[in-house]
Amino acid sequence: MWNASSPIPELTSVENREPNERDFTIMPVSGHLLRVLDVYPLKAGGRRTPMHRTQTLDYVVVIEGELVLLLDDSEVILRQGEVVVQRGTNHAWENRGDTVARAAFFHIGATFSPELLAKLPKPLELLR
Repeated sequence: MWNASSPIPELTSVENREPNERDFTIMPVSGHLLRVLDVYPLKAGGRRTPMHRTQTLDYVVVIEGELVLLLDDSEVILRQGEVVVQRGTNHAWENRGDTVARAAFFHIGATFSPELLAKLPKPLELLR
């Protein structure tokens, strides 16, 4: 929906180019990315995402339907209007409901602290 590669975007009267004219990326290396995704139910051929970790701070808002956030040690069911904040954790998503789930994902490029890096598995594999 929208992205900017700068951690602190410069606001101008007119953008140099539209966001969809920029290179596609799964996660921003820096800056931010806003996307709205429709996640199809497993019953209708939808799939669980692979377990993955990103070097981003993510705000996820469920707009409609229901999503399951799978973590290494637990699961969280998110319903319409609920929000979760992801902070570089290993996770996956799936829709176990009967209808398409829609969610807004706002990804902000981040760094891992030395203290956190010492605790993460080696080699560190990130989704980019």
